Amino acid sequence: MARQSVLKKEPRPRTSRAAEDKLHKVSERAQEESAPHQKFERIIHERSRLGIISALAVNESLTFNDLKRLVKTTDGNLSVHARKLEDAGYIACTKSFEGRTPKTEYKLTKTGRRALEQYLNHMEALIRTMRASR
Repeated sequence: MARQSVLKKEPRPRTSRAAEDKLHKVSERAQEESAPHQKFERIIHERSRLGIISALAVNESLTFNDLKRLVKTTDGNLSVHARKLEDAGYIACTKSFEGRTPKTEYKLTKTGRRALEQYLNHMEALIRTMRASR
């Protein structure tokens, strides 16, 4: 007879409607303060992609292996997140060979630098708004 394990699901703590409304208002104020015509940049907000774009912002270019080491991720994860940033036009990827060894190099584009600046402005505005609301 096979034994079945029963997992008890803990109920997720619910956020009160008032807390949700306050958070939404704070986010709206921060968005207005940072750039009224810009939406929050979700592509950059993901941890690995923020790491990639930040590393490229302070380096002229980075190889795949250098970026993987800096971001502390796997080959597969780096490939997926770099492709997402490349598709958005935030980074450029150049593939070449050094002898017989393939070399992949990434650079931050002007669009990527602007998106990072807008993202940082939004986050700074969010922090200021949160601190002011205490």
